[in-house]
Amino acid sequence: MRTREEALSYGLSFPDTYQEAPFHDPNWQLVRVKGSKKAFLWTYERNGYMNLNVKVLPEWRDFWRNAYSAVTAGWHQNKEHWNTVILDGTVPDQDIKRMIAESYDLVTDSPSKRIYEAVKKIPKGKVATYGQVAQLAGDKKMARAVGNALHKNPDPDAIPCYRVVDAKGRLAGAFAFGGDGVQAALLEADGIEVVDGKVDLGKYGIEL
Repeated sequence: MRTREEALSYGLSFPDTYQEAPFHDPNWQLVRVKGSKKAFLWTYERNGYMNLNVKVLPEWRDFWRNAYSAVTAGWHQNKEHWNTVILDGTVPDQDIKRMIAESYDLVTDSPSKRIYEAVKKIPKGKVATYGQVAQLAGDKKMARAVGNALHKNPDPDAIPCYRVVDAKGRLAGAFAFGGDGVQAALLEADGIEVVDGKVDLGKYGIEL
């Protein structure tokens, strides 16, 4: 990868992205995420080479800088969280794409996204409590946020929020699933026994 066009094309291959030149300077072309409008890929020419700025986890920041001399501290950005990749031909395409992909993942990360991914991990025939989902999502203190996120579930077919119960195994209210008994019916279809609006966590609860 040596050109701006290649970098932008790859950045725009990710969902819900768009290109922008926000500084009224055609040398600076960014790829942002729709909704949050956060940029995860900056492209600009400097010292005769095309440069990319990508967001990076602290634990990977120095790995990439040590692996390639063409990866340096983020130019004009927070050097703790951004790297600059100089497209001088010394960094393999696969690693450039990996760094861009990781930047996209970091910028699009959100508590709700992590909660939905955690719920997807609850296997058929099992349930998890709000606290367990919060723990799986990386923050055991956000059990309340789990309830709020599941109430706004964007894809019930892929995100089985009916497998989430409270700390005592009790099901959510009828409002949560569009009608009384809906959550119980979905759980029973999974092979989970529901008695008096509760699930036996000792039998059906997941273990962390």
